[in-house]
Amino acid sequence: MNDLNNMPDADDVEEEEMADIVDDEENSFSQRRGERKIIKSEFKHEELREIGSSAIWSLSSWKHGNGVDKLRDDNFLTYWQSDGTLPHLVNIQFPQKVNVVQISLWLNYKSDESYTPNKITIRAGTHNGDLQDLRTVELDEPLRWVDIQLSGDEILSKTSRPVGAHLFQIAIKANHQNGKDTHIRQIKVFAPKLYVFVYLFYFGYT
Repeated sequence: MNDLNNMPDADDVEEEEMADIVDDEENSFSQRRGERKIIKSEFKHEELREIGSSAIWSLSSWKHGNGVDKLRDDNFLTYWQSDGTLPHLVNIQFPQKVNVVQISLWLNYKSDESYTPNKITIRAGTHNGDLQDLRTVELDEPLRWVDIQLSGDEILSKTSRPVGAHLFQIAIKANHQNGKDTHIRQIKVFAPKLYVFVYLFYFGYT
């Protein structure tokens, strides 16, 4: 007979699974699921800088205790949970125009199931009134980082042109299994470091 006192706590199991996932990441900003390549980045870690801390973040909705702070706490065990109707929106407003090459989301279908985004659109503009769609991606049971290249390139490289804007919006248009609300565990916003951008400006745009 099983000893119920020795049964692992559900939170402990999830934490162990997450730890295994994090160990597998090896600080990579590319994602693979089995043998199927999802998205590949040719940028090295040191050639990108994360600029999300310079922005003001806002949400279309959130459940109490699962707000915008959960997207930026560097903890894969926490998550933002929406609390409304689709589409669910994350607004990332910068005080000045910035050049962004990649937005990365940490998603975990294994834990979140129907809360996991299935269709995502990235928009950019000066304000809410002039946003334009940049990329729309459809995901199949994503796990770990999903790296979305704003240039439209399937492979992010030193010739990928950054997108300059004040406001970037992530729109969750659909979830897996027709789920109503969504979970996102982390979001990172990446710009090229200055020397990479200079390279792009002089050599990459011709």
